[in-house]
Amino acid sequence: DGIVRARLGEAATLGQVTVVPLKLLEDSRCPAVVQCVWAGRVRIEARLGTGVEPQLHELTGGQPLTLSGGTLELVEVEPEAKPDRTIYPEDYRFGFRFRRGDQPAF
Repeated sequence: DGIVRARLGEAATLGQVTVVPLKLLEDSRCPAVVQCVWAGRVRIEARLGTGVEPQLHELTGGQPLTLSGGTLELVEVEPEAKPDRTIYPEDYRFGFRFRRGDQPAF
């Protein structure tokens, strides 16, 4: 499926791009069993390396980030949100996908 997964502090390598999720900034996802007006979102701070010096970036689920040689996207977040359940930072697992071909942003 082309998705590489990592927990906070773990490195995920997608070709020449290395992603290290560092911090959860927001998890406002609507639980699957609840009807919400807004689906919510997940934002993380991550260290990205593409052969140059690693840089900090904010990644938002479903919003591709243009990098040298392609785009990186946060495509999945586990576990899913459930009502009355706290998700602790160490429980999160993030899935990333890199697609080649777009123009570089840096």
